Amino acid sequence: MSSKYFPSCIALSFLMSPNATLAATMRAVAWFGQPYNVSVIDMPVPSIVNYTDAIVRITTSAICGSDLHFYHGYMGSPNVPWGLGHEAVGYISEVGSAVSSLQVGDYVIIPDNAHSGHYGQQHPISFGTGLPDYGGLQAEYARVPFADESLIPIPFNNQTGNVTKELDYLMIADIFTTGWQALTYSGFQPGDTVAVFGAGPMGLLAAYSALLRGASRVYSVDQVPDRLALAASIGAVPIQFNVSDPVEQILAQEPNGVTRSLDCVGFESVNAAGQRDDGLVPRNLIAVTANQGGIAIAGVYTGGQNSTRGAPRASSIPAEVPLSVSSLWEKALTMGSGIVLPLEHAQALVDLVASERATPSFVVSSIIDIEQVPEYYRRFSDHREHKVVIRFA
Repeated sequence: MSSKYFPSCIALSFLMSPNATLAATMRAVAWFGQPYNVSVIDMPVPSIVNYTDAIVRITTSAICGSDLHFYHGYMGSPNVPWGLGHEAVGYISEVGSAVSSLQVGDYVIIPDNAHSGHYGQQHPISFGTGLPDYGGLQAEYARVPFADESLIPIPFNNQTGNVTKELDYLMIADIFTTGWQALTYSGFQPGDTVAVFGAGPMGLLAAYSALLRGASRVYSVDQVPDRLALAASIGAVPIQFNVSDPVEQILAQEPNGVTRSLDCVGFESVNAAGQRDDGLVPRNLIAVTANQGGIAIAGVYTGGQNSTRGAPRASSIPAEVPLSVSSLWEKALTMGSGIVLPLEHAQALVDLVASERATPSFVVSSIIDIEQVPEYYRRFSDHREHKVVIRFA
């Protein structure tokens, strides 16, 4: 939907801080609660609200698989409209007076979840979900609360600068960190065999993480041939689940099962017929994992929520999915899951990228201008893209 269908006063009114001015606007991606439709509109450029804030001029952002949950109408704040996006890198353009470790001009990663200001937090503050005061990162500028604790500095390379690695650092904002940490949640050890269900961007980077960390064999399960070809290009064994049962395909090569298995799909998993099948991937994890092995749930699971203006299809997601606890117990499997906070785990990945030991940007299939975003949300939803990056001038 074009922004012309919404009066400019609406487009400029939401996400505006008390100090913003109508004259200072930026282009940004917005969600109005209509499934399979996003808009690119004018929004106010954010300004410092609290002493601990920083304003970041975004140079690249991205569309994530999690964004598709909003796009499909399953998740999101009821208070539409709001800005989308939760992965970005850029340069600090302004800092609050209490920010001590950062300065104007610093090159930084904005992680998908900012610090809440409370230590020992159980749930982070998420960009691009419609939360008050936390805008989306598919925009030219962003306000980052608690900047000292939230932003991840990017080291400067004296020989090449940073631009050549920008897309690699961008992947650390969410999907590389999430894939890496999901592997840790499974109890992974070098030499393990690993099955990764889902070869979207995060699943591909989970498989890549396993290979970087010394897995003896990695299986990548998906239905999209192009995704599986990309998995094969990094050394994973492709398993096309809509050809025959993926568990049987893997067990034919690993009779005792794999040591670790990961769910990198979440609640929108589908079966071989392309129909959503609630709990399918967790059941496959249990079936394919060896006795005393480990599984991890990295995909998003949410359910049992009422439909709202911001999530009109939320009530179609069940609160519970069928899972055999007896099989889990009989095989003595361990399970790890949860939200991954890049700001707690990213430094090791920053070091890998800076030293050229990791190039997670291999998942990027298109680099676009923000005005192309509606088309590329559609392409990504239709599995015609691996990872889409938005580049700002």
